Amino acid sequence: MNAPHWLHRLRPLLGAVILIAAWALIHAAGAVDPVLLPSPTEAAQAFWKGMTEGTLGADFGKTIVRTLSSFAIAMVIAVPLGIVLGASQRLYESIEFAIDFFRSTPASAMFPLFLVIFGPGETTKIAVAAFGAALVILFNVAYGVMGARKQRQLAARVMRAPRWRVLTDVTLLESMPQVFVGMRSGVSLALVIVIVAEMFIGSTDGLGQRVMNAQMIFDMPEMYAAIFAAGALGYVMNLLFLLAERRFVHWGGK
Repeated sequence: MNAPHWLHRLRPLLGAVILIAAWALIHAAGAVDPVLLPSPTEAAQAFWKGMTEGTLGADFGKTIVRTLSSFAIAMVIAVPLGIVLGASQRLYESIEFAIDFFRSTPASAMFPLFLVIFGPGETTKIAVAAFGAALVILFNVAYGVMGARKQRQLAARVMRAPRWRVLTDVTLLESMPQVFVGMRSGVSLALVIVIVAEMFIGSTDGLGQRVMNAQMIFDMPEMYAAIFAAGALGYVMNLLFLLAERRFVHWGGK
C-alpha cells in the first residue's frame, strides 16, 4: 500500500526530527555539560527572541547581503570567462594549473593577501568570498561547455547554423545543468567564506561575528541560535537553486 502523498512531502523533515530528538536526549541524559549544550527549546527561544526582539535578524540580513554581493560579482566574472575557456580547449589547458591551484587553496589562507590589498573592511569580506566562489563557478562553466554533446553541435553545423548560434542555442543550453551545479556550489562556498571572514576580519555584525561573541561569553543558546540561522540560510539558498534548476533546466540529462 502506497503512503499518502503528504507523507512523501514530509520525508525530508525526518532527518531534522531525528537530529533534534538526539539532541534533546543527550541534553536530558546529562551526557554533555548543560552549559555547553543547552536544550533545543532554549536554543529555539534564543533564536526567536533574537529575530523578533534582538539584533539576530539584522546580523542575518547583513550576512545575506554580503553573500549575495560576493556571489553576484563571482557570476559576472566567472560565467563569461568560463564560456571562453570552455570553448577553447587549448586556452583552458594552458591555464588549467592556475585555476586548479587557486581552487584547491583554502580561502582562509588568502585572507592576509586580501587584507593587504583592501584593508580590514567590508570590501575584503566580499572580495575574498567572490574570489572563492568565482573559481568554483568558472571551473563548472568551462567543464559544462567542454562537455556539451558533440552530436548536437555537429547536427547544428550540418544545418549550416552560424557559429554564434551553435554556441548560444546548443552549447550553452547543453552546459546549463553543469552551470547550475557551479552556481549552487559557488553560493554555498560564498556563504561559508563570508561567515568565516565575519569571525576573523574585524567585523562588528553578521552571523559569524555573532557566533564568536556568544562563544566568548559562553552564551551557548545564543551561539546555537546563530549557528542554526547560518545553517538555515545555506539550506534555503541551496534549495532555491535546486528549484530553479528543475524549473529552467528541465532537459538536463535528456
